[in-house]
Amino acid sequence: MTAWHQLYSMNNQRERRPVTRATLRRIGGFARPHRARLTLFLVLSVVMAGLAVGSPLLAGRVVDAIFNGEPLSVVVTVAALIAGLALAEAGLGLVNRWLSAGLGESLILDLRTAVFDHVQKMPVAFFTRTRTGALVSRLNNDVIGAQRAFTDTLSGVAGNFVTLVLTLIAMIGISWQITLLALLLLPLFMVPARRMGTRIARLRREAADHNAAMGTQMTERFSAPGATLVKLFGRPAHESAEFALRARRVRDIGVRTAMTQSAFVTALTLVSALALALVYGLGGFYALRDQLAPGAVVAMAMLLTRLYAPLTALASARVDVMSAIVSFERVFEVLDLKPLIQERPDAREVPEGPVAVEFDDVRFAYPSADKVSLASLEEVATLDSRGGVEVLHGISFRAEPGQMVALVGSSGAGKSTIAQLLPRLYDVDAGAVRLGGVDVRDLTADSIRDTLGMVTQDGHLFHETIRANLLLARPEATEGEVWDALTRARLAGLVESLPDGLDTVVGERGYRLSGGERQRLTIARLLLARPRVVILDEATAALDSTSEAAVQAALGEALAGRTAVVIAHRLSTVRAADLILVIEDGRVAERGTHAELLAAGGRYEELYRTQFAEPTLSAPEDDPVAAAAPA
Repeated sequence: MTAWHQLYSMNNQRERRPVTRATLRRIGGFARPHRARLTLFLVLSVVMAGLAVGSPLLAGRVVDAIFNGEPLSVVVTVAALIAGLALAEAGLGLVNRWLSAGLGESLILDLRTAVFDHVQKMPVAFFTRTRTGALVSRLNNDVIGAQRAFTDTLSGVAGNFVTLVLTLIAMIGISWQITLLALLLLPLFMVPARRMGTRIARLRREAADHNAAMGTQMTERFSAPGATLVKLFGRPAHESAEFALRARRVRDIGVRTAMTQSAFVTALTLVSALALALVYGLGGFYALRDQLAPGAVVAMAMLLTRLYAPLTALASARVDVMSAIVSFERVFEVLDLKPLIQERPDAREVPEGPVAVEFDDVRFAYPSADKVSLASLEEVATLDSRGGVEVLHGISFRAEPGQMVALVGSSGAGKSTIAQLLPRLYDVDAGAVRLGGVDVRDLTADSIRDTLGMVTQDGHLFHETIRANLLLARPEATEGEVWDALTRARLAGLVESLPDGLDTVVGERGYRLSGGERQRLTIARLLLARPRVVILDEATAALDSTSEAAVQAALGEALAGRTAVVIAHRLSTVRAADLILVIEDGRVAERGTHAELLAAGGRYEELYRTQFAEPTLSAPEDDPVAAAAPA
């Protein structure tokens, strides 16, 4: 029932926005950088349309020459002109196709770059809510759909309109009576076109939504952790059923769209055939009474095919335009979502030298969905209205340059939220977070990234080589600096033993490495970055004791001489911290050194006794992380 609900509710999640002048201006804005090529493209399309009308008139002239017994030279000359027109059309067609391909690919590049750059500016909350497949669909299917508006629809409308006008002029010049009768069938073209356009656009929008949903499901289930989760819970049949449900829906929409288009084209073809029969019948009648030349009848018949072909295309252009507008709307929908975190025009660099970290009466609530997300990207009918509830209440502390501040407490107390405010993954609602005495909201994003280094629990890596994952921190690093970072992270021996060394691909999220190896690689990346402030968020929580010892040794290198904010579940890693904060329910419940907090007999003492009552959690005799902290 859940799958069915999602399948149909997401199709009614929003009314289609009307095509406004603002939308058209935005579309024109993407075309403006290519206006020279676009103008030439349209001019050539018009010229080709004009050439297309010449062939029927010349064909009629050949028939008249043969019927009237004119010299062979006349027939040959006219035939040569027909061949010349065909060659000109072919040559111009190739040039126009080259222009079309260049224009289309350039537009795809512009749209994709605009969306990609915009998405990169979105806050972390956007990515925690958005389904990846739905977002990728905007960069692929919808961008290509929007591109067709310029390379296919626009040129088709311009060329077919010119063909239609010139054909009508030529036909009226030959016989206005036959032309008028042929045009009486015109309503049979236009009425279905207006109805079919809206219907097919709706079907294509629905298909785009379902394709995005399938893309999301494949993206999530085909990843290593997603596939593992499905296998562990034994639900492959359920996953297959949900995927098949969406796939069948796309199939059904595809069949309906194809049949709608086929019925439309068949009806138009039938009307065209009836009109052609009318031309031959009435034209033959006039020719037999010597009121019309035989060649004129042939020319009229050929012109009629040139008349109804552009009419059919122009009638179908409404469908193409509506589909293109749908694609543009879906792209603009993403571009219109404003990033919550923006760099100020007068932002400055983090001051040089050692850096202090300060939280001054910080209050924070996670943003509601309507501020950071779109219902269509979450694939829900309406956005979750929850949010805006304060989770941090007046957090204040200061870590002097070179000091370590540890955050401990129950799960969900707000420790990781505090850590995420330092690199400005979120902005505070009240109070201030400062680096080197400057509010992070007044600092440039680049200088914050250069100053801070963070190691999280999952140790995320890209599906690239070890070298590429390390150079993400500092692309200009030398080979020697890379190996030095690996050595200090206790990972050089492992990398040297691999057949491809630094060029070994680590797999999606680094799953070809063990948990401890992944974590040490992220620490090596941090060491290569040389940050002045280090944030450790449960960096050893998911490791076994052997891996933890190796990682702690690497962390000792990472923390030495740096200002540090450490979130720890295992209190053994923070005993030597300069300041320990016990966070409970978004507040600082206790603060002090390890000895002071134990002596106070409060929440910290309770957590400590609980942990070390278990033999497996006993404190190691030589703790490199603790040793790295200043006394």
